[in-house]
Order: sequence, then C-alpha cells, then structure tokens
Amino acid sequence: MPLTTHVIIIRHGQSQGNAEGRFGGHTDTPLSARGRKQAEATARALASEKFDAIYSSDLPRAIETATPLAERVGIELEASEALRERSVGVMEGLTFEEAAEQHPEQYQALLRRDFEHVLAGGESYRQTLDRASRKLDDAIDQHKGGRIVMFAHTGTICILILHLMGALDAPDLKPVWIATSNCGIARFDLRSDGFVRVLNINDTRHLNGI
Repeated sequence: MPLTTHVIIIRHGQSQGNAEGRFGGHTDTPLSARGRKQAEATARALASEKFDAIYSSDLPRAIETATPLAERVGIELEASEALRERSVGVMEGLTFEEAAEQHPEQYQALLRRDFEHVLAGGESYRQTLDRASRKLDDAIDQHKGGRIVMFAHTGTICILILHLMGALDAPDLKPVWIATSNCGIARFDLRSDGFVRVLNINDTRHLNGI
C-alpha cells in the first residue's frame, strides 16, 4: 500500500498592500483588518485537523496568517524566506498603475508570465521555483505519510502547484497562471508511488460571510 502525504498550501490573508492594489513581493506589508479576520476563519476551519508541521513565508503577512492556526493546534511555526513571494524588484510597493507607467517593460514581462525573465532588481519565476520547491520537497521528505501546511503567496503558490502536478518539467514552458484568493486553500495527496491527487485549489468556502 503506497504511503500518502497530505499537503495543504494556503495564501496569506488580505494585506494592506493588497487592499491598496500594490505589488507585494518581498515588501513587509502587514495584514489588513479583513486579512486578520480571514486568518482567524482559516484557523477555525482547520483546527480539528492533525498536522505534523506548519511552514510559512517569513514575510509579516504570511506569518500573521499562519500564527492563529499554529497557536490553535499547538505546533511551532517554521518561517522560511524560501517561501517568499517572487521579488518584483523595482516594482515593489508600487500600485499596478504606477508600475505600468514607470516600468512598462518589466510590467509587460510580468503579465506575459515569462518564466525565465529576471525582473529588474528582482527574480524570475525560475528562481522562485528553485527556492520554493526545494523547501516544499524537503518538507514532504521529512514528513512522509503525514500532513503539512504551508502559508505563502499567490505567485509562489502558483509555482508550487504546477511543480506538484509536474507541469514545469517540460523543456519549453507555456505561460500558465493559477490564481489563489486571499486565504484560498489548496490540498494535495501525494502517494509514494508518484500518484498525485488534487483535492482542492483555491477553496474559500470557509470565508463565507467575511
């Protein structure tokens, strides 16, 4: 019988930057009031599950989202810069309109989902994949047959989902984007024989009423 590892990946709650329509990247933007409510609702929804480990990006908006669950289930939170959002370099902290006006080439490269393009002062999706997937793979290896949860960011989560599904193994990559809402939950069962079962992507039912 193959061993199954359950992986849950969750986007952080609404940040102040999200509320203002700004690029987050590596910016230390905190959660908004709405984001804090989303984080609490997420913790309540998952509190009855048994986790072997809880991981988070080390950026404040992710840690603030992960902390209520970690406190409810009594597991120490492991924060890592490997799970940060893709750095968008010169566009960090700008509104989308400001970025399009001040850095049109970088903004258009971002919209094209150009996987190899290194943003000025920032990263490529390839670089984001390299650091984030190593952390995810290590966590899965450490907790085989267990249940782990990771709190990260929309761009990083898109890359990690595609990685788990094997969609980034082709020599030529087509632009693909999987959107995740604030506190959207993705669930996967990973079997030791290589079978990957996608249970949910961007599940936000627990946020009804917020």
